Amino acid sequence: MKVVAFVPIKMNSSRLPHKNLLDLNGKPLCYYLPNSLLKVKGIDEIYVYCSNESIVDYLPKGVKFLKRDSYLDGDLVKGQEIYESFINEVDADVYILAHATAPFIKSETIENALNKVIDDDYDSALSVKRIQTFTWYQGKPLNYSLDNIPRTQDIEPVFYETSAFFIFKKEVFTEMGKRRIGDRPYFQEVDDIEAVDIDYPEDFAFAEVIAKSKESSDIEFKIWKPESHK
Repeated sequence: MKVVAFVPIKMNSSRLPHKNLLDLNGKPLCYYLPNSLLKVKGIDEIYVYCSNESIVDYLPKGVKFLKRDSYLDGDLVKGQEIYESFINEVDADVYILAHATAPFIKSETIENALNKVIDDDYDSALSVKRIQTFTWYQGKPLNYSLDNIPRTQDIEPVFYETSAFFIFKKEVFTEMGKRRIGDRPYFQEVDDIEAVDIDYPEDFAFAEVIAKSKESSDIEFKIWKPESHK
């Protein structure tokens, strides 16, 4: 079974100019996710799919470059068009679509999700963040009743896609209307740090704080004690 990972990248962004090339704690943003993919067991090939060959200078060694049509850089182009273009060029049994805007996703997280698709009865997998609190949708409670308010720990959780990665068997895309999520998806939960996705300047500023804090993991947590009054 051939597994191919691909990271679509365009060199500019309207919401955060040149975001994929921004320096995040000493390395460009686009370096982190491909570097995590290189450490995942079971991936045969890793590609960055970009219209500009200069992206290669910002990537870790071992990642392949595949040039895409500059048309796919357009702001109105849908993701499906990009995925279809890549799949038409590179054949595989399983694809990992990953986004460079999620720099903190762990290799073991991706590997676990990949193994679920390969070894278990899942046709796809995606990164999600669990929310276990009171949520609303279109003006109504989504996961609880106003007449019977549960404890937070007993409430039905909801999940949102973090967009860090989507793993899918080829037939999910080719036979199910160009989808990246099939009918039997595995929800790979990620923590708050892994869920960070960079779209806006404030997202990048937050990521910088996280990246710098990860350099020093020896954080001591102390309970504050009031001073005695004489």
